[in-house]
Amino acid sequence: MTRLKACVLGATGMVGQQFVRILAGHPDFELVLLTASERSVGLQYQNSTDWVVSNKIPKEFKEMIVTNTQTEKLVENEIDLVFCALPSGIAEELEIDIATAGIPVFSNTSAHRMKPDVPILIPEINPDHLKLIETQQFTDGFIVTNSNCSTSGLVFGLKPLMPFGLNDVVVTTYQAVSGAGRNGVASMDILGNVVPFIPDEEAKMEVETRAILGKLDDGSIRPADFRINASCARVPVMNGHLESVVVQLDDDVSTDDVIDAFETFSGEPQSLNLPTAPKTPIVVHQEADRPQPLRDLSIEGGDLGMAVKVGRIRKKDGRVNFFLLVHNTIRGAAGASVLNAEYALAKGYLNPRTEVI
Repeated sequence: MTRLKACVLGATGMVGQQFVRILAGHPDFELVLLTASERSVGLQYQNSTDWVVSNKIPKEFKEMIVTNTQTEKLVENEIDLVFCALPSGIAEELEIDIATAGIPVFSNTSAHRMKPDVPILIPEINPDHLKLIETQQFTDGFIVTNSNCSTSGLVFGLKPLMPFGLNDVVVTTYQAVSGAGRNGVASMDILGNVVPFIPDEEAKMEVETRAILGKLDDGSIRPADFRINASCARVPVMNGHLESVVVQLDDDVSTDDVIDAFETFSGEPQSLNLPTAPKTPIVVHQEADRPQPLRDLSIEGGDLGMAVKVGRIRKKDGRVNFFLLVHNTIRGAAGASVLNAEYALAKGYLNPRTEVI
């Protein structure tokens, strides 16, 4: 099979770096173009980015020349799909322009998440929502988004419990500084401190979660009808969003029932054996003090940061309590977009723009 030609928009930022790391040697997508702001254009990638997401830049991209972010450049290079890590304000019009040019966009930005014809896709959770792209007004291109980074973990904690009658959710997040970008939180604001406010985060979690867990009905999403109350804080942790979740269920379930629901949960990415999909999407920790970002947020070996970790599962006053941990720049950002593209390819929505001989 011919690998599809891919481009990362905003390749020098933290999420852009994760895209580059994940796409190195990818079996389906060949990363052939990197774009960034004007100050990086014309430089080798290794000289344009402050690489922080792993020990070293994949060697095949070190000397790749960074180009400007223009639709004409994507068409000229016969790009088959685009991964977007740009700021939302820049991405909004550009993503429409790219999709109009016939190039599918897999976006990490929030620019189009809440549009009724744009799926917030997590293939293990809401695979049927991908069909929304068939209602988009583009000839060949389309836009698919992944969720907010904290939402990406929460839905894994809720989806397995929905058969028990989910009706009320309270979530408190302890979010890593990397969620704000490389220079997003000043050291004097976060060292030895907790900031109990992240702009727009609580509203995003509440709206996106109900949309992702909602039903596709006649070409539109009917949001899930449970209540959700989110409180979000920034903590002095490098990577990994830890979330305390309390849920009210209709059914009287035991902790063993909940553990079994988590441990047996799987989805289409697992059955399709997609390259970025974790074999076990939810990992349950039995230790009383887990999961922890420092100990459980592995991105090496068999766990590439795409599995959601769950622990401290218990019942109190008829409610189920647990903690979950999600890697915010991988499952909550770049890895999620790559998995979305893998799933779209498996479902026949991606094709090469030209036949490579």
